[in-house]
Amino acid sequence: MKQFVSTSSSLAKQPWVFLLFATLLAITPTILSGQDEVNDLDFNVAGLVVNPDDDNSPLEAANVYLNDGQFFTLTETDGSFLLTGVPAGNYLLRAELLGYESWSQSIEIKGDLNLEISLRPAAIKLSEVTVEDATRQQRAQSRLRNVETTAIYAGRKTELIRPDELTANLAVNNAREIFRGVAGLTVWENDGGGLQLAIAARGLDPNRTSSFNTRQNGFDISADALGYPESYYVPPAQALERIELVRGAASLQYGTQFGGLLNFKLKEGKEGDPFELISETTAGSFGLLSLFNSVGGSKGKTTYYGFHQYKRGDGWRPNSGFEQHTGYLDVHHQVTPKLRLGLELTHMNYLAQQSGGLVDFEFQQDPEQSKRARNWFKVDWNLMAFHVDYELGDKTHLNVRTFALHAQRDALGELGPINRPDPLAERDLIRGRYRNQGMEARLLHRFVFRGNPAAFLIGARYYRGFARNEQGDANDGSEAEFDFLNPEDLERSSYRFPSRNAALFAEQLVNLGKLSITPGVRLEYIRTASEGYFRQRVFSGGQLIFDQRIEDQAENQRSFPLFGLGLGYRISEDLEAYGNISQNYRSINFTDLAVANPNLIVDSLLNDESGYNAELGLRGQWLKGALQFDANLFFLRYNDRIGLTEVLVPDPISIERLATFRTNVGDAALYGLELFAELDLTQLLRQGQAGDLQIRPFVNLSLIEGEYLSGASSVVGNEVELVPPVSVKTGLSVKYKGLSGSLLYTYVQEHYSDATNAVLVADATRGLIPTYGVIDFSAAYELGRFKFQAGVNNLTDRSYFTRRATGYPGPGIIPAEPRRVYFGLRVRI
Repeated sequence: MKQFVSTSSSLAKQPWVFLLFATLLAITPTILSGQDEVNDLDFNVAGLVVNPDDDNSPLEAANVYLNDGQFFTLTETDGSFLLTGVPAGNYLLRAELLGYESWSQSIEIKGDLNLEISLRPAAIKLSEVTVEDATRQQRAQSRLRNVETTAIYAGRKTELIRPDELTANLAVNNAREIFRGVAGLTVWENDGGGLQLAIAARGLDPNRTSSFNTRQNGFDISADALGYPESYYVPPAQALERIELVRGAASLQYGTQFGGLLNFKLKEGKEGDPFELISETTAGSFGLLSLFNSVGGSKGKTTYYGFHQYKRGDGWRPNSGFEQHTGYLDVHHQVTPKLRLGLELTHMNYLAQQSGGLVDFEFQQDPEQSKRARNWFKVDWNLMAFHVDYELGDKTHLNVRTFALHAQRDALGELGPINRPDPLAERDLIRGRYRNQGMEARLLHRFVFRGNPAAFLIGARYYRGFARNEQGDANDGSEAEFDFLNPEDLERSSYRFPSRNAALFAEQLVNLGKLSITPGVRLEYIRTASEGYFRQRVFSGGQLIFDQRIEDQAENQRSFPLFGLGLGYRISEDLEAYGNISQNYRSINFTDLAVANPNLIVDSLLNDESGYNAELGLRGQWLKGALQFDANLFFLRYNDRIGLTEVLVPDPISIERLATFRTNVGDAALYGLELFAELDLTQLLRQGQAGDLQIRPFVNLSLIEGEYLSGASSVVGNEVELVPPVSVKTGLSVKYKGLSGSLLYTYVQEHYSDATNAVLVADATRGLIPTYGVIDFSAAYELGRFKFQAGVNNLTDRSYFTRRATGYPGPGIIPAEPRRVYFGLRVRI
């Protein structure tokens, strides 16, 4: 039936790969040299970090660093620290320790300095005014530091989102509002309840966020990280401490995918607070009800956090109701001052009816109508992870994550072309079961090289995936009954997909004055296989006249290196130039090989995809910190890109018809500009002085072009699909004491959904995505333990769509939700 074809050999054909490898070899020996040379013109910054609320007792293992990790150290047991070899100039000195409030101060270094830094426990109950002031200074979006606990992000484009700082509809995970500051991001709007997240960047496929390596607290949560990287689970936004994004250059540390890393970091219990309960109720249009309850706290050396969310809705179209439960428990224990253990469990299930797609003229007539009343979707998702964090020394940190996934998803309904009525015959049932286990270990060591801070990261990963995909007939009814009629001899296919993945990766950050260099390498081994059967069936006049079961088995093993290089240059204390280039690789999706879909014909000789990401940008702050921005150019080379074209196939009604064909379309190049800027107007007008009022306008702009460079003559020179040439998110956030509000305008220019650049096809699975603009407004008022929330999504009630689907939840056009009003109340105990 299908074959796995490797393209890994093409990675070695790019000459810059060898230049990067030579650079890596040249720099890596500095780890062994351990040189601590200090230039005579450089200075030392020394001091103590203490707790002023405990008789100035010393604080051990606090992070002390200049700017974003340009110079870094940890405090000793007596609270002392020493930064050596710091050139004269202006810096931002920061100090942080888990459980304590962060501290920062601008300093000018003209000679050796000795300082005392006071960190107050975060659990201390400050006055209401003080707490509000601290909150107002926290921006909802920033970027990751150059060096985190066991990760290096220097020279990369990163984004860090704090959902609690957003005034947005978090109850339904409204991606437009949550990711408002992420330039170049495409959002597919599949449902109004936020059951699934569908986002991608730079012209990649947003379907269930499969172009990102999607993680929760640092471990994989997708169905199968290799063969089926689609994410049916997304954590509730109310439970998130932050969202971390690293663009394509994340491939070395976090996998090979083109999109990069998307990591959801969930909240933990507060140290020093034995118990905290947060209860949040949200109700809105179309029968929406969300009940979110969380508990957290600490006792002794143990912290805990857990939540449960119940969410239901009737949907705005007929046949689109849903019900969802999500639960989570996290427990961490500080065994010794250097050893911390953690265990987390996650469960999510939902049942949703799917109203199907529409063709173009039906969408224009009435986007609310539904032509499918028998389609259902069910998901059961279970995650487990065990974390070990160990400090091997003051500057060496080890993290080991062991994780597992036990999940199932069932799609039931009529998959025939949407321009034909439901025949009311037996429905199609597709069942996927996933049993995955993995382990990832990361060791980060900080040291000083020639008077400058440096860091070395090395890691290993082992992943074992097992998926079972079955497709056959179910009953001809309309209820959510997910049972095969002939489970022992399915009418379409039954496959097992065992997979193995092993990887070693290493990166090193070296600072040479204002210049930082971060070379890296990843050695990847992938084994994918399939074993099972499919059926070839021929019908005539509605009768089955030919039925043959074909046994099928295939295996593909490939191993290859990936290389990357990041650069950063500190122009001033507030301004940094950065650039990077990194290789990417993506193995084919096994659902392409096993699912029979009348709307989609799949090439039996699909190849894996390969290519690279490159970025060059400028970021920082201006006007005394009032304006923060990140602007960059990018180039994405995508070899053997898998996409949609067209092919003629036999048809029992019209002899033959034009069908959508999924194949390796060709090599593509994408390039563009990405910009995010936010201005604190009140800080600018007050010249940096604090105040009650905060007004922050922002703009998020992306200009992207994409072109097919090779492939069939019908696609060469065509625009790459899923690439809006212009997309803008702009708006305003306002805070005054306990009152906050946000106004967001989203504009997305028309673009194509397939490589042929089709404007319109009969079954609506391909065609133009028209230009649209949407306005969202949200407001909140916080009074003591209470927070009142309200808002309107799609304020002007615009009719639009973001997606044409070849399968569920369609096929056809999936209309986006009209105006939605919501109200919420949060109580903190």
